Amino acid sequence: MKLQYSYSFVLRSAALCGVALLSFLNCSSTSSDLSNNGDNSGNNGNGSGNTSGDPVQVWLTKGDQTVKLQQQGTSYFSGTSAAGTTIEVDGSQIFQTIDGFGYTLTGGSVQVINQLSATKKQELLNDLFSASGIGVSYLRISIGASDLNSEVFSYDDMPTGQTDPTLAQFSLTKDQALIKMLKDILMINPNIKILATPWSPPVWMKDNGNTMGGSLKPEYYAAYAQYFVKYIQAMQAQGIRIDAITPQNEPLHPGNNPSMYMSAGDQATFIKNNLGPAFQTANINTKIIAYDHNCDNPAYPLAVLNDTAANPYVDGSAFHLYAGDISALGTVHNLFPNKNVYFTEQWTSSTGAFSGDLDWHMKNVIIGSMRNWSRNALEWNVANDASFGPHTPGGCTQCKGAITVNGSTGYDKNVAYYIIAHASKFVPANSQRIASTQSDNLSTVAFKTPAGKTVLIVQNSNSTDKAFNIKYNQKTASVSMPGISTATYIF
Repeated sequence: MKLQYSYSFVLRSAALCGVALLSFLNCSSTSSDLSNNGDNSGNNGNGSGNTSGDPVQVWLTKGDQTVKLQQQGTSYFSGTSAAGTTIEVDGSQIFQTIDGFGYTLTGGSVQVINQLSATKKQELLNDLFSASGIGVSYLRISIGASDLNSEVFSYDDMPTGQTDPTLAQFSLTKDQALIKMLKDILMINPNIKILATPWSPPVWMKDNGNTMGGSLKPEYYAAYAQYFVKYIQAMQAQGIRIDAITPQNEPLHPGNNPSMYMSAGDQATFIKNNLGPAFQTANINTKIIAYDHNCDNPAYPLAVLNDTAANPYVDGSAFHLYAGDISALGTVHNLFPNKNVYFTEQWTSSTGAFSGDLDWHMKNVIIGSMRNWSRNALEWNVANDASFGPHTPGGCTQCKGAITVNGSTGYDKNVAYYIIAHASKFVPANSQRIASTQSDNLSTVAFKTPAGKTVLIVQNSNSTDKAFNIKYNQKTASVSMPGISTATYIF
């Protein structure tokens, strides 16, 4: 995690924007939890009141927080449409397969969630990870500590001046609480995908002997590759499969605690000479994903992918958006269409506005990453306490989790919860992105789910109500969304 360079500007410029999520699902639902059920006025995401076609249910979140992920009344598809903007969904054009949506489960997140009573903790985990909740399907975790742990550690810390090149002292002991929570989560969703990322190797492997900054000493490249092997094998022994790793979180940001600098050339060398061959020898099929940093430097992952010896070991590239433009993912994909791209981190600030964060993150993290070929979209940490802790000395002090835990008795859902929920609840793993048009400050992305449902996510960046048509399979629904809102239309 690093400072969001232009975030205050983004929040100001996005403060009047809204988000809309449209979801077409071939299912029925009960009305017991509906808000405004049957109100077809057009002011809550509904249509004109026509009841002659296929029913279209509605989910809604408003930027003013008066409605948050609530089911609304019914609209209908028909063969006619009103004048004005039309968003067309084309299921015949198929793009990438989706791995999932979620968060980073930091050590700090685990610590505060474990403060909840057993009943409240299980309620929260079910809400986050079950199909009856928001169905989070992808998690990122740290290999050793991230800056949102209460202390800095690796899995092979040694007294100052001592080394352990055979990794005889390797141990996951300090992450037992994380491992236990991952097991609890896997009981709820056995198919959740897990990406693991180090913030720093053991300090004895680094040229500055410090948890912050420095670089990996060349003489420890082989030992560090084995460190990854031992980690993946140890987690597997606990029943936790690591789907993918990145060699270094934010390799161009050595000022975090912990952190490490790793140039593109060094990463390519490490992958081709050590990490890739070590995985191959150990019969490990965990994906190796390059970069894991900002969209302003696509040259970094391209340099790794252009290394002909490193390339075969690399599944793709991962990105954050604290600088640059989300189109960088598409740029890298277009140059290496046989390699995947991923969006692995974006934080919401303790000083941010709900409406501005919702708009910006939906437009960029969810819609933008998906339209630029990402297989996943992850917000930053799952949970904090009310003081935005815990964190390491020098770690992020303004990172606001999806959940704020208030002691043992309760928790609050923050904007990042809804950002992810409006995708994860409706777009399960193995869905495929399909084509959709966009215009008039309506940004869109569409999916076909494994069950044959169609999901259209639309961001309304208009400050007032917006009427438009949704066209799908030669049928049209005329709908209207409130300004500064998110809606989900289901049929």
